[in-house]
Amino acid sequence: MADGLGSLDAILGLHLRLAHGAVQRHFAEHSALGLTQKQVSVLWLTDEQPGIAQTDLARRLQMDRATTMAIVHALEKQGLLARGRAADARRVALSLTAEGRASLAEARTAIAAHEAWLRGRFTAAEAEMLVVLLRRIHH
Repeated sequence: MADGLGSLDAILGLHLRLAHGAVQRHFAEHSALGLTQKQVSVLWLTDEQPGIAQTDLARRLQMDRATTMAIVHALEKQGLLARGRAADARRVALSLTAEGRASLAEARTAIAAHEAWLRGRFTAAEAEMLVVLLRRIHH
């Protein structure tokens, strides 16, 4: 039994949780951004889709509305994100501020290094297969 896990070593969900924790720790220890992975994801998607609505962010990133609202509020408070009116007045359109674009540029550099660390554990074919396999779980 690997690492003293006993029969738990056969539990796929445990290995997913442990892998998730290792990836989060590495990101937190090496990014020095002061932003979480979820916050970076919100900035990234907002940059690629200016005017995106909060509800669309929540759906695309598979986060509940309350979590999304809290992240948007925190990013807005930090001056990284701005809210505006969408064509549909019932929706709020999000966009990055200049500071948000600068923070995202730093985050992309940190993420590139983080991805290199993560992908370094696999061959290119294994990394691509891992993405395919993980999509089966979250799609």
